[in-house]
Amino acid sequence: MPYFTVNGLRLHYREQGSGPVLLILPGDTSSAAHHSGELDHFCNRFRTVCLDFWGTGFSERVSVWPADWWEICTEHAATLVRHLDDAPAVVVGQSGGAAIALMMAIRNPHLVRAVVSDSQVERLPADWLRDIVAQRHSASPSTILFWQRAHGDDWESVVAADDRAILARAAAGDINWYGGRLAELECPVLLTGSLSDHLMPDLPGQILAMARQIKDCNVYLCASGGHPLMWTRPLQFRAAVDCFLTTLPD
Repeated sequence: MPYFTVNGLRLHYREQGSGPVLLILPGDTSSAAHHSGELDHFCNRFRTVCLDFWGTGFSERVSVWPADWWEICTEHAATLVRHLDDAPAVVVGQSGGAAIALMMAIRNPHLVRAVVSDSQVERLPADWLRDIVAQRHSASPSTILFWQRAHGDDWESVVAADDRAILARAAAGDINWYGGRLAELECPVLLTGSLSDHLMPDLPGQILAMARQIKDCNVYLCASGGHPLMWTRPLQFRAAVDCFLTTLPD
């Protein structure tokens, strides 16, 4: 299994295929273990890589995740692209990973060729963040199996660390992921989601508001599915991404 080191942390990633780099960034409490389908699909045209963020999957554990865990992961993802030595990369993020993908493109434009942001919004209310953590305390057996597959035997400590980071973030108020900087994006962006996504607050409305701020933006909203679109309607999601990728300049 391939690893790289950043700031003394040993981080794991999965890799398939050859060609230009396409980097997949998992959502919160997920890991590269859940992205076999995306790796298989995109590896025919890309060197497809999926990162286990610090503290998750096969990456090195950290006992306390700070409130700026997502911003730190943004720099880790940028370091991975440098490690792969094939920038700029297409970056595909899901949910929390989608926020990281867009922040990465804002902060490191020379490393990012294009972004696909799936099932993520610009603003998350503090009350919504607290509700998400509360709902995890009554997780279904299928959700627990999801976490076990993502992280292994210590999945409970991983989810608890994520919970604490979210609550620390909520204590500081609502999240505005991009700080009003979406207009700075220089690369093409595809925003995807489901009109039936009842997890994210006003996902269709927020995606359209984001699209109005981004200079080179495409939007794909599917009437069916849920959260995330990548997994609830995989065929439609992949078709939309494939179409978007054909429009990218060489």
